[in-house]
Amino acid sequence: MKVVQRVLFFLALLLFTACKKEIKKQDYVLKGGVFGTTYKITYLNASKNYQKSLDSLFLIINNSVSTYIPTSDISKVNKGEENIIIDDIFAEVFKKSKKIHKETNGFFDPTVGNLVNAYGFGPKKEKVNLTNQEIDSSMQFVGLDKVVLKNGAIVKENPQVYLDFNSIAKGFGIDIVSRFFDAKQINSYLIEIGGEIRAKGLKNNSEPWVIKLVNPVKADDNDGFKVINLSDKSMATSGNYRKFRITEDGKKYVHTINPKTGLATESNLLSASVIAASDCADVDAYATAFMAMGLEKTKEFLEKHPEIKVILIYADTDGSLLEFSTY
Repeated sequence: MKVVQRVLFFLALLLFTACKKEIKKQDYVLKGGVFGTTYKITYLNASKNYQKSLDSLFLIINNSVSTYIPTSDISKVNKGEENIIIDDIFAEVFKKSKKIHKETNGFFDPTVGNLVNAYGFGPKKEKVNLTNQEIDSSMQFVGLDKVVLKNGAIVKENPQVYLDFNSIAKGFGIDIVSRFFDAKQINSYLIEIGGEIRAKGLKNNSEPWVIKLVNPVKADDNDGFKVINLSDKSMATSGNYRKFRITEDGKKYVHTINPKTGLATESNLLSASVIAASDCADVDAYATAFMAMGLEKTKEFLEKHPEIKVILIYADTDGSLLEFSTY
């Protein structure tokens, strides 16, 4: 009887092992909408569709730092509610913002939120044509030095300071997905949310991921402006070719607010693509800062930070497109 039991056990073990071996790995492409934009996530040689897991991650991020959700932690902070204990997501985004704010000498500043709203590019969509006096009035609430993290809560120097992490949150969302895939030992993926990208490994085990840069003059051109290879790096592109508005009198306002002046006017940069091995949140924030800096100040910054690579597109005086690239 004991021999029969051992045989049955051995057969059961073989069957279980065979079933495990039969689990086929495949490539997945997930598409959808999040953070007010679209995403496309491709990951290769995986055993499971992680759509539900990613939806849960996106929900957690939104509930923490989305200004478009009235009940999110950042919305509560912006309303002036006190003693809001923030989660790890908010804390990491805030600390990254502080670091890059300091590095860029204030050209990256999430406290321009009131001006973003006033110009019509935030959740309030006020679309006010601000006077110089109104801009000056709003500028007293701009400056990330006016906000600190103390005992797990955000403390503002003035209740009217308004935080807006939209210029770093998409990149951070990509980082969260990337960390999730790394934990699942997925070694090849391309994560794209609203044009920001994180690529790891190789496509088809031999070729790097191919990325098309948007033409800042012909944003609907599917052929793109330039094609680059990307592997084990993050890339973010910022530009004013999609988010802008023109008033009845012909004045153009762009979504990149200069935190030094409070103005929503174009610099001489049409687009800034930033590429680095660092987190996507970092390159997302740098791209925004460079658009506010303009071409020459960005070049000066890059001399001190050679680890950051860029493709900068700007217009010559005759309107022709020119490129400055370190990648």
